[in-house]
Amino acid sequence: MFGGGSIQLARVFGIRIGVDVSWFFVLFLIIWSLSDYYDDFTLAVISALLFFLSILLHELGHAVVAMRNGIPIAGIDLWMFGGVAKMGRDTDSPGVEFRVAVAGPLVTLAIVAVCMGLGSLISSAEDVWRASRFEQTVGNATAVIGYLASINAVVLAFNLIPGFPLDGGRIARAIAWWRTGDRNRATRFAARLGRGFAFLMMAAGAYMFLRGNLVGGIWLAFIGIFLSQAARSAEVQSSISGRIEGLTVSDVMDAEPVALPADMTLDRAEDEFFLRYRWPWFPVVDAAGRLVGLLTHDAVTSIPETVRPGRPVASVMARDDDGSGLRVRLEEPLEALLGREGLGRLGALMAVDGDGRLRGVVTVDQLRRALRPAAPVA
Repeated sequence: MFGGGSIQLARVFGIRIGVDVSWFFVLFLIIWSLSDYYDDFTLAVISALLFFLSILLHELGHAVVAMRNGIPIAGIDLWMFGGVAKMGRDTDSPGVEFRVAVAGPLVTLAIVAVCMGLGSLISSAEDVWRASRFEQTVGNATAVIGYLASINAVVLAFNLIPGFPLDGGRIARAIAWWRTGDRNRATRFAARLGRGFAFLMMAAGAYMFLRGNLVGGIWLAFIGIFLSQAARSAEVQSSISGRIEGLTVSDVMDAEPVALPADMTLDRAEDEFFLRYRWPWFPVVDAAGRLVGLLTHDAVTSIPETVRPGRPVASVMARDDDGSGLRVRLEEPLEALLGREGLGRLGALMAVDGDGRLRGVVTVDQLRRALRPAAPVA
């Protein structure tokens, strides 16, 4: 499941929404810091929750645009640094990259505009401005709205920093990709920008720490370290992608996959497949050869032996109706498999054609062999 140990809260537009354990720590810190500003502790809680709601809306902006461009979304997690929408694959053109990247900031900009407009209707633009500066001379509603306007403005400015993996960095990558026609080169460019801004954040955090702002300095430096690591990871992945550029799933897959018929009984699946091959799982196909799910040995052994002769494989298999977890397309670039959840969880992905029929299996070992540098010619 996406998010590892995250706690699922809901599903919005079919997207799993979860929170990481670190989110609760940051939520507490925000409520604690706001409690000194508000007279009512309840307002601090409401403001903190509304802030994270705005972060969720930001990520939903990315997710909805990605899905409209054919990119599956595994889920959205809120965590200590805000939120992240996990795309099932990378974008396949500069235009799609730009649209997905800019969607989040546009949502945040809309939130700022709505807060300013609503605050002006309730009170006045001047009161909203004072509330955004934490001046305690405004009403409670205006104070909350002013806080949301200011914190979202900060989020907007921060996300537009032109360094990968921030939204601004992804926008910069889209522009560089459009100009050069080379996604890997554009990624390395944006990642280097990201590392540069990360070092500036760490330096600014150290300066704040030395000037007495201990919490702010440590927090800014910590964010800088995280961004530096993420940008470095993007550089490494881009370098790896360059080695396999031009290769597709069909070039490396095992074209003779062993699959279970969905209507086969569990006792036959146990005897004819699991005991014979000693594999922990098998893909499941329907009568037309279309991939419909995955059957694990644990699922079979969880059913009493006396019941297995009357139970078909389809009754206990893990379904893959939306195709976002187990499958990849035959023509999909091999680099799109890097970081896929199913690859990490199962050690393999199922290759299907345009009609969803199972055509092959791509394993981690096959991907590693493809990534291995060619041996020098003697």
